[in-house]
Amino acid sequence: MPACPKTSTLPIAVLLTAFVLLLAACGGDEEGTPEGTSTRAADATQADTPASASATAASNSRPGPGVTDTEIIIGAHSPISGALGAVYAMIPRATGAYFSYINDTQGGVCGRKIVYKVEDDNYDPAKGLEVTRKLVEQDKVLATIGNLGDLPHASAFDYLNDANAPDLLVSAGAHKYGADPQGHPWTVQMIPDYRMEATFFGQYISDNLPGKKVAVLYENQDFGIDGLAGVKEGLDESKNRLVSEQPYEPTAIDIRSEVTNLKNAGAEVVVLYTTPGFTAQAVKDADRLGWRPQFLASYVNSDEIIFQFADPKLLEGLITFQIYKMAAWTDDPAIAEHHEIMTKYNGPPAGNFTVYAQSLAELAVEVLGRTCDNLTREGLMDAIESIDGWRSDLLAEGIDVTISDTDHTALDAGRMLRVVVEDGKGKFEYFGPAYQLQP
Repeated sequence: MPACPKTSTLPIAVLLTAFVLLLAACGGDEEGTPEGTSTRAADATQADTPASASATAASNSRPGPGVTDTEIIIGAHSPISGALGAVYAMIPRATGAYFSYINDTQGGVCGRKIVYKVEDDNYDPAKGLEVTRKLVEQDKVLATIGNLGDLPHASAFDYLNDANAPDLLVSAGAHKYGADPQGHPWTVQMIPDYRMEATFFGQYISDNLPGKKVAVLYENQDFGIDGLAGVKEGLDESKNRLVSEQPYEPTAIDIRSEVTNLKNAGAEVVVLYTTPGFTAQAVKDADRLGWRPQFLASYVNSDEIIFQFADPKLLEGLITFQIYKMAAWTDDPAIAEHHEIMTKYNGPPAGNFTVYAQSLAELAVEVLGRTCDNLTREGLMDAIESIDGWRSDLLAEGIDVTISDTDHTALDAGRMLRVVVEDGKGKFEYFGPAYQLQP
């Protein structure tokens, strides 16, 4: 092959140099950020010079994806169909109803209507990732808000953090979702961490049931594993002995053998890190065995829907955990208004889960409202990390929300609830003091 003439080298080098300089000049464009590189981390390393401040202001003047002159598009994944959809689909539906209320009565947020796109993940991790990618890459949402479910969110939250997409007010209580604000800076957890809740259960048992033998029945996933860890952390070993740990797979058909093992171990107190269907099974199986331990069950069961799974008389005395006013308190103005909103804006029948869902939506509206002059993904993260002592009127007394760049779990306190039966109907009643996570 003949050699290239030397005279061609200089013009090509000049052109390449100019092209590189042009690319460098355009490097401040948000769309040019390499996938997986956090612009939040990159911004923190920039020198605070007039030039960098000017570039930031220019970037902030451009709305993020999902923002038009008339709409803010956000999304979420959630089980809508299937067994768990029958229990939890009411949560995104209630959240959407509150957004409709805000659109109707206030014209939305920042002069734009909120569009809430919820995708069914069938409570499947692969599907959770699939529909989350659709929301981000096809629907171009500004953020996901209220993603629901530990299993389907397991891979989605890694993807969202790699994509620099806000993953806000997650309805998944696994410890990992709020415990790593540095490694997952785009994820903020709404509901209490299961490990924290279970620590409170352990403390309650040792304070109020000393000497009783304790056992844990738990789902063999993050939900149950975190619950078991929390019970162990909260129990005072000098007062209570843990005599049995019984895991079950979420795909199990029944848990009769596990319940039998709990009874045979002599357990007098049983902590259930189980979803409502399995909670009902555990209580029914214990009754068949003529065994009535004191049951405590995670807050995922703390809605009246549990009475559709088991006779309230079998559930009487069961203890769970909550942070909100009860949906049955219709004399309370905030709860009365909640019932009205759910009825008028096509929400589900009001219950404790829908009260939670509305408060999530209220906080989302608060965060969006703080970003009107910077409707970008970065602006949303700055706004949510500025939440300090925020309260919804739906929260129980003494509970508020604080979020910062080092604290990505919104709710870290609550109270115990007990199932009581009146005229054959079950309901929940608060009792005892508030429990607060200590720093």
